[in-house]
Amino acid sequence: MKSYAKGSLPPKVRKSLKKLGEDLRTARLRRNLTVANIAERAGLSPGTVLRLEKGDPGVGMGTLVLVMWLLGLNERMMQLVDETQDLLGRTLESECRRKRARSPR
Repeated sequence: MKSYAKGSLPPKVRKSLKKLGEDLRTARLRRNLTVANIAERAGLSPGTVLRLEKGDPGVGMGTLVLVMWLLGLNERMMQLVDETQDLLGRTLESECRRKRARSPR
């Protein structure tokens, strides 16, 4: 699989990160929280929160999950890659599943 440097992410990935950041900002504003409020509660710098809201791919996954938890969005985070919702994965798994058992030797 190709390795992507921070600056060479595929356009769709960059667009997804930007949208995620915008949505986090909207969620924060709806809760009437400032960047400083979130940063203090999370033990982060305000700059890190701003980078997250701008969709910076260099912000760690732990930071993303922590901020989502602080915003009350942890359940939605857990649903992102819920294995029961992975239709493609389940289809591929069923195609590779053995059709019959082997007899013991």
